[in-house]
Amino acid sequence: MSDRKSHLDGLAVVSLIACSFLWGLNGVAAKAVFGEVSPLVQATVRSFGGVALVLLWARLRSIPLFQRDGTLPGGVLAGSLFAAEFACVFIGLQYTSASRMVVFIYFSPFLVALGMPFIARSERLSALQTAGLVLAFAGVASAFAEGFTQPAIGPQQWLGDSLGVLAAFLWAATTLSIRATRLASASAEKTLAYQLGVSGVLLGLGALWHGDAWPHRLSALAIGSLAFQVVIVVFASYLLWFWLVRHYPATRLAAFTLLTPVFGLLMGVLLLGEPITARLLLALAGVTLGMMLVNRQPR
Repeated sequence: MSDRKSHLDGLAVVSLIACSFLWGLNGVAAKAVFGEVSPLVQATVRSFGGVALVLLWARLRSIPLFQRDGTLPGGVLAGSLFAAEFACVFIGLQYTSASRMVVFIYFSPFLVALGMPFIARSERLSALQTAGLVLAFAGVASAFAEGFTQPAIGPQQWLGDSLGVLAAFLWAATTLSIRATRLASASAEKTLAYQLGVSGVLLGLGALWHGDAWPHRLSALAIGSLAFQVVIVVFASYLLWFWLVRHYPATRLAAFTLLTPVFGLLMGVLLLGEPITARLLLALAGVTLGMMLVNRQPR
């Protein structure tokens, strides 16, 4: 593609930092209303609300979404993987802590880095870039290492942890499927519409099969949480993310998402009054240095 860039410029960096911040805050918003809106129902509302906004956005901007261009198989695949990923995340959060979940999910950049060279040889990481990726993840892991020494959350913690690892594989598979299919040349709006539309149907069927009740009344907190997830996270940040996937190297994009769990921890400090520890500062330093190495341009 002639408009594809080989490195991350200033626009990409700022966009990725914004996305990582929103995704880090999203976990707090979602778990805060689990008592009112079940995980699968909440995920279904996110997808259907998001796809409605994407369709409206595309119509206002006269972006064609329904022409035949060979993207349907890739769209169904990516949407199915997307649905499975968020089902794992939302259900897994019932059995393990958010800090443990986010660490397991962010194995995904490693999986993308391993799989992308089979799709695009130009995105093979050098030894120095690989070291940067490892350093960045080590920084993230150190920020949450203290949580591993705390008493066990419950007898089913292993289930939540396992779902977190599975979600990481599914997230990586989603990113790789977008680049490996006709979706690589589709608009960001069409890619996101596929993901949200297919996932909304699958997650809704999952909620019905699981017997989850749809709430008749919602508190102001629940309404605010769902609005934030649908409008800001699912619509705005995901649309921006898929645009970035189309125009920038996926491996370097995935590496930058390691900022998300750090932002999640910072949100805990700001919103829950948790102390800033030395490990958090080391994590921020590790992520910053790691991102510099991953995005270092060859001479």
